[in-house]
Formats: sequence, C-alpha cells, structure tokens
Amino acid sequence: QVQLVESGGGLVQSGASLRLSCAASGRDFAGYTMGWFRQAPGHAREWVAAFRWSGGGSSYTDAVNGRFTTSKDSAKDLVYLQMNELKPEDTALYYCAIGKVVDLRFPTEYDYWSQGTQVTVSS
Repeated sequence: QVQLVESGGGLVQSGASLRLSCAASGRDFAGYTMGWFRQAPGHAREWVAAFRWSGGGSSYTDAVNGRFTTSKDSAKDLVYLQMNELKPEDTALYYCAIGKVVDLRFPTEYDYWSQGTQVTVSS
C-alpha cells in the first residue's frame, strides 16, 4: 500500500525559509514523478514543482522558480521541497503526490497524495 507522509509546514514571516518533507513507501517508485501542489482557500489546487524519481530532474512553476528547490535523500525514499524567500502569496495547504505522469502540472495525473501540511507566511 502506497503511503505519502508529509511534514514541515508552519508559520513564518515573509522572507523566511521552510523545508517540506515527503516520505514515500509501499513500492518501487522508479519511473514515477513526485509533484508538489498547493491550495489556498477559495482557489484551485495549483502545481508548484515536480521531481523525477529516477533521473532526479526538477521542474517549477514560474511563481516559485529560483526560490523553491526539490531534492531527494539518496538513502531514503524521502523528497524535500526547500522553500526560500517565502512570500505571503505562498500561503496555502501544500501536498506531495506521486504517479507515472505525462503532464506533471495536472493533479489528475497523480495516483497517491499526502495528507497536506499548512504553510502560512505573514507579511
């Protein structure tokens, strides 16, 4: 049974950093993509970043490119989203998700989801 357990959210001031972690278990994830999404109240779920499990490449939406970075612990099935220079508009519930995706921007491409963690950035 695939499980994604996410941690690391919190309340920070504008300009601060946070690191989210997503621990994946339950199968071999070779060929999978881990995506990071966020959803603010009253808004649709928005793609933030993606990490290709086997090749290690990453992609980012324009709003976070240069501020957010994904990486993987080589010894564990653990993926990080390092968020720097946080802004109030980054405030949202953040999710990690995994699947064998074609278009990594679409939530429907992902099969498994974490429980979500709240990130709140005050101005």
